[in-house]
Amino acid sequence: MTDGRGETPRRTGMTEKCGVVGVSLSGRDAARPLYYALYALQHRGQESAGIVTHDGFQQHSHVEMGLVGDVFDEDDLDVLNGAAGIGHVRYPTAGSVDSSCAQPFSVSFKSGSLGLSHNGNLVNADEIRDELAATGHAFTSDGDTEVIAHDLARNLLEEDLVRAVKHTMQRIHGSYSLTISHDDTILGVRDPQGNRPLCIGKLDDGYILASESAAIDTLDGELVRDVRPGELVVLQKDGQGFDSYQLIEKENTAHCFFEHVYFARPDSVIDETLVYEARRNLGRKLWEESGVESDVVMPVPDSGRAFAAGYADAATETTANGELREEEDDGVEFAEGLMKNRYVGRTFIMPTQDERERAVRLKLNPIKSTIEGKTVTVIDDSIVRGTTSTQLVQLLKDCGAEAVHVRIGAPEIVAPCYMGINMATREELIASDKTTEEIRDTINADSLAYLSTDAVAEVLEKDRLDLCLGCVTGEYPYDIDGEETDRDVTRPELGGQALHADD
Repeated sequence: MTDGRGETPRRTGMTEKCGVVGVSLSGRDAARPLYYALYALQHRGQESAGIVTHDGFQQHSHVEMGLVGDVFDEDDLDVLNGAAGIGHVRYPTAGSVDSSCAQPFSVSFKSGSLGLSHNGNLVNADEIRDELAATGHAFTSDGDTEVIAHDLARNLLEEDLVRAVKHTMQRIHGSYSLTISHDDTILGVRDPQGNRPLCIGKLDDGYILASESAAIDTLDGELVRDVRPGELVVLQKDGQGFDSYQLIEKENTAHCFFEHVYFARPDSVIDETLVYEARRNLGRKLWEESGVESDVVMPVPDSGRAFAAGYADAATETTANGELREEEDDGVEFAEGLMKNRYVGRTFIMPTQDERERAVRLKLNPIKSTIEGKTVTVIDDSIVRGTTSTQLVQLLKDCGAEAVHVRIGAPEIVAPCYMGINMATREELIASDKTTEEIRDTINADSLAYLSTDAVAEVLEKDRLDLCLGCVTGEYPYDIDGEETDRDVTRPELGGQALHADD
């Protein structure tokens, strides 16, 4: 990500909200597999981490602020007994940045114990919280995960597990992928439009649910398939299989296209598409739409690498005008012209303006021989505020680049995300009130071009109405106060158990 990583120390760029995982095994404790899976999902959340397990008699929990490797030690894992459990890593987008909103969220009630891990964001959480509070439910946090837990617990007092989950799904509105522990039963739930990812994997001695298939790979497992939008998956307690219940069906999905552009690991398969290949193909489309002949093309590490590779690959086949290249013409050279300092982390303090301006140089060091005296195309996944892009272009010109062309492997971000991504406000988004030419002038690039929305849909082999494109169109697939929608959608009407009559 170009913007927001070097300017201020905390959550200035776009960050995914969470990663979730759940396992049900036969013959061994779930704590260590959950721990390794959370490590594989660490990129999805770095504020807090937690694991909840159940040994058939009681629930065990360890949840703290911090990275996975800091939150858990050997002793912590040893007391998390039980062959079933769920885990979570979190960035906050709804709820405070403190331990009260760290997950999994646990609650005990008359019908047993619940643990809940949530990736996404509810639109109507405040409405449901107010309704439940009026009936005596006491809340300990301002996060939407606790709202889901309380609503599900209320339903479980009167109904079986499947029916209770369905009725909670009928009341909550927004994006969610959930892993849930109900005593020693592990569930996975994906919202009816499939906004956030969730998949099923098979292990040697059980099954796993995870936000990304990379977590399954870490445990030497086999990806079975994605959890379908609106589906409930119940892992069998003996680790021998899972049961599926299609609880809600919608005409269109609303998959978050930014999972493929930025958030997911390149080695993950999201909705049947390998993320790395999607990014390479987006880079190829970027060349097709707005390629520019230059001496070298380079990525902003690490987010621009696959885009740049696809862009350079396409450039060996055709010219920027779309004509076939002559055999002796190699096209645009791919080179790693920027080296990333991986030891400048999110806690790096930059109290003065001078130090903030030095942030890009601290994180990205140019290779002068690749840049000096050459025309350069630099590729990244997005521009958010524009501050860091400005500094990056200046860095390359200071290093001797004759021209700097900027290409972005996604459309312009013009609106905030309400579905579980920590994104800037409209006032902070440079593309919300500036044209591409005005942005080019602001960042002092010799040219600037973004990928089209239609190209994203084509590469992902989706109809535009099956994608969530709210951040690049300003029209959302959910009923959000004050925002336009891209489909016929309204949030559920609340009112206790009235919805139960639909069965």
